[in-house]
Amino acid sequence: MVDDNLAFEVVAAKTDETRLNALIGSHRNFILACASRTVRRFVTESDDEYSVALSAFYEAVQNYSQDKGHFRSFAAQVIRRRLIDFIRSESRHAGEIPVEPYSMDGEVEDDEEAAWTQMAVRSKSAQISYMSAAAGMEGSVPGSVSVRDEIEAMQGILARYGFSFYDLADVSPKAEKTKRGCAEIIAGMLSDENLMDFLHNTGTLPIKELCQISKVRRKVIERHRKYIIAAVEILYGDFPMLAEYFGYVKEVIENT
Repeated sequence: MVDDNLAFEVVAAKTDETRLNALIGSHRNFILACASRTVRRFVTESDDEYSVALSAFYEAVQNYSQDKGHFRSFAAQVIRRRLIDFIRSESRHAGEIPVEPYSMDGEVEDDEEAAWTQMAVRSKSAQISYMSAAAGMEGSVPGSVSVRDEIEAMQGILARYGFSFYDLADVSPKAEKTKRGCAEIIAGMLSDENLMDFLHNTGTLPIKELCQISKVRRKVIERHRKYIIAAVEILYGDFPMLAEYFGYVKEVIENT
């Protein structure tokens, strides 16, 4: 169902600069998240990619109509297309595909924090590679740039919620009943644009609504908040390799 209030605001913003500025301001995190998901790294307002995404958001406002569905879904598609065009254009201009500043297969860096991050990424990459190989997937090489990029992009998204990708190992549910409950919560979030809008606009889970649509207790949702948010963002975005961590959740979604 289309959010009539948001659709009205978008249509009104086409010819009202004040409303347009307000709409852009309230969607700043959304625009940054879309940009980060597309380029698979943390994007800030000082990056060229943000300028491209902001321009694409304006384009989405001007071209939106209710028959195109939810505005945010439409805007995300426009932002993604424009950023891909921008990346291709930059690559052609440079005459080659940009090379990553350091290799994940090189020596571990001397700086303690950088070394810890590099080793952590290698460890996560190896786990993903093992899981992918077990599932019969191809192109999953330990330490691959694509995995590193996905993790870096997710780090930027999760930072806005106040935690890190590397926190997940300590907050993931262990008991089968809890895993099932969290999976149902995640499935419910992903199937409801209004709940997703609440998460992106406020940076918090709509706990009251989630309790109403599930049998999961409030304290369970609060205890596993980080896991739920991370799973939602990974499965909602374009993170195919990280999504392999949530095979159980995907099974629940498919059977819901």
